[in-house]
Amino acid sequence: MEPEKSFYRRYESLILGGGSVAIAIGIWQAMWSAGKISPLFMSGPSAIAARFWEDLTQGSLGADMAYSGKNFVLGFLGAVVAGVVLGVLVGWYRRLAMILEPFLNALYATPRVAMVPLIIIWFGIGMWSKVFIVFISAFFPILVNTIGGIKATDHDLLRAARAYCASDWQIFTTLAVPGAVPFILTGVRQGVALGLIGVVVGEMFGGSEGIGFRVAYGGQTFATDTLFVGVIIIATAGIVLTWFAERLEKRFSRWRPER
Repeated sequence: MEPEKSFYRRYESLILGGGSVAIAIGIWQAMWSAGKISPLFMSGPSAIAARFWEDLTQGSLGADMAYSGKNFVLGFLGAVVAGVVLGVLVGWYRRLAMILEPFLNALYATPRVAMVPLIIIWFGIGMWSKVFIVFISAFFPILVNTIGGIKATDHDLLRAARAYCASDWQIFTTLAVPGAVPFILTGVRQGVALGLIGVVVGEMFGGSEGIGFRVAYGGQTFATDTLFVGVIIIATAGIVLTWFAERLEKRFSRWRPER
């Protein structure tokens, strides 16, 4: 009995979460099969699965997924690099923070959706406008969390490091940056969700391919099965990437200098 009990406790979250999802899908499919759901407003799991397979094997779904994936990866990696570097600098240098914070706060408070038409004017309707929308969407949570992590560096440890004549570079590499890693990974986890939203928004507003375009096309033509295929792909990507970011966050949660 004990091995079964420990197995359940170990995978309790997966069992309960997966079970609830399976029950919800079962109820959804039963209502769809019974004709209780209008195809004009909703679709059923079986119809969505059939549409997914047909578009994957006979349509352009594979190319759309690759296109959206490339936009996300390029924009998100750029956001991670820029957000971490600028966050470390702004969090560490007080005068630089005084100069940049008015601009950063203004941009952070501006809804990114409102900037999409301007970004399309700047970069056109090609790939790079989507990449930049992903970048600007994921950049700010990474930046804000990195700044918070640098500013949260223990002042007693800083004084001790300076008492031993440690250079700024040594303090950066051995104290400030390691201490900020859990904060940075929190920002990365938040940036994943916002970056995926940026992919969809960018492709919906100005594009002729990608998952976001597929979602917009499905909505415009009342093809709810096509729309749900795109939504489920984005949701699945978000779940996988967020799970991976959470594992990294837990892995490095203790990577902080001890007193």
